[in-house]
Amino acid sequence: MIIQLARVSTLVAAFVAVMTNVSSATPSQAPAAPAASRVAPAPAPAAVPAGYKIGAEDVIGIVFWREAEMNGDVTVRPDGRITVPLIGEIQAEGLTPEMLRDQIQAAAGKYISAANVSVVVRQINSRKVFITGRVTTPGTYPLAGPRTVMQVIALAGGLNEYADAKNITVLRTQNGRSQTFKFNYKDVARGKKIEQNIMLEPGDTIVVP
Repeated sequence: MIIQLARVSTLVAAFVAVMTNVSSATPSQAPAAPAASRVAPAPAPAAVPAGYKIGAEDVIGIVFWREAEMNGDVTVRPDGRITVPLIGEIQAEGLTPEMLRDQIQAAAGKYISAANVSVVVRQINSRKVFITGRVTTPGTYPLAGPRTVMQVIALAGGLNEYADAKNITVLRTQNGRSQTFKFNYKDVARGKKIEQNIMLEPGDTIVVP
């Protein structure tokens, strides 16, 4: 009897040891967490300078409340117009964002009751200045915010060694009239006659002889 009990105890101990080994050899796997759904964020609005009016190549976001199929971003064409679903073509160039919103809302009212529209400026590509002549990188530069003559010269990599730094000119056309502003780089760099370092306007051209 004692021998049989000893054999049973031995078998039970062996069985427990086997089950323990099997359990440790098979790691528990937690259920995989469901992948989080990702929604692409809308492009952030651009910083709109004071007095800004929409121009060609600007990207405008149009958002209709409760009319998602009419939402979207549009680029102002060279003719100054944009195309809005259902409404058709609308003149955008030369308008402020608020003026464009009012025009779209009035046009949408013919098809949608209680139309509610928002206009968001996504990118400002129409405001540009130009620099030509003896600078490192002549060309076109965006004017998304306030910039002076000296700042744009810096963006263009500065004057080259042959530049006539005392006789730089800024050309501007305003209301059909041409204006010329003189800029002496050496004076302004020394803190003299800094009133020459004017704020640039869209379309200005800096000429470095």
